[in-house]
This record gives sequence, structure tokens and C-alpha cells, in this order.
Amino acid sequence: MMTMGDRLRELRLRHNYSQDEVARQIGITRSAYSHYEINNRQPVYETLRKLASLFGVSLDYIIGGEPSKRDSPALTPETIEIIRLLSTMDQEKRRLSIDRMMAVIKQVD
Repeated sequence: MMTMGDRLRELRLRHNYSQDEVARQIGITRSAYSHYEINNRQPVYETLRKLASLFGVSLDYIIGGEPSKRDSPALTPETIEIIRLLSTMDQEKRRLSIDRMMAVIKQVD
């Protein structure tokens, strides 16, 4: 059975992040994050929430639960980045961006 530290390491590597990058994005030190991966410390709830959001998985998955459809490895780092970017846009910019992506996809096909 994978530990929480194993899950965090696997998720970090799947997303091609360094420990430094993860720590910076969730607002902790690299040292604190490294302790999570080697199971020397347990993150507090707020940190777990930030990690789940960063990696695009459920809290349950991080703490050792079974993967859900949301936790699927099919979510590539690029897909997660697109979702993150779209979620920061207002409705008009989001629609324009989606239309442009669709136009690019149609050109490739």
C-alpha cells in the first residue's frame, strides 16, 4: 500500500515538478515538503487542500484512498495547466480561448 509520502512523490513526478516548485506553489518551505514525501511529517488540512488542488486530485487520493476518475493519470500537466488558466478567466475570455483552441485543433485534423 502506498503511503501519503509515496503518493505525493508520485504526483509531483507525474507533473514534472521539483520539490522546490511544489513548496513554492503551496506556500511552504522545500524542507517542510520533503518531510511529507519521506513520511516524517503530516501536512495540516489547509496544506493537503492546496496539494490536492495543485495536483488535480481528491484529498482522499492523497491520504491513501482509491483513485477516482478525477485522479486519473490521463490528466497531463498540460491539461491541468489549461484548466487552471481557464478557471482564472472571465466568461468572455474563457469562451474566446476555447474557440481559439478548437480552431487550432480543427487545423491539425
